[in-house]
Amino acid sequence: MAEQVRYYATGHRKNATAKVWLSPGTGVITINNRTISEYLGRKTLEMLVNQPLEIVDAVGKFDVKASVLGGGISGQAGALRHGISKALTSADPEYRIPLRRLGYLTRDPRVKERKKFGRKRARRGFQFSKR
Repeated sequence: MAEQVRYYATGHRKNATAKVWLSPGTGVITINNRTISEYLGRKTLEMLVNQPLEIVDAVGKFDVKASVLGGGISGQAGALRHGISKALTSADPEYRIPLRRLGYLTRDPRVKERKKFGRKRARRGFQFSKR
């Protein structure tokens, strides 16, 4: 049996990590063995995940199978977008230029700031009462 071509990449956003496998197919997106609409639940997040495929006109050309863990649902969607973009560049180097131009290949460095001692959160101090 002939080995099917698969492209692998990892995407990161906040505390979320997405392992993404792209294979030639009909455009089915599966996240943690569930459909995209069943897993994400919001149309805006579905649009976010589909952006790299739409940019390079590969909407019905690849099946996406992803394993996502960590963070919240929004961070996971961003990690998926990053992973799909990286996998697309390994599938076809021509895709790199439009994806790079829109910033989909760059890992978003913004993460939650750690809590400091003597404070309620990262920057918020405790309430001060003069009297």
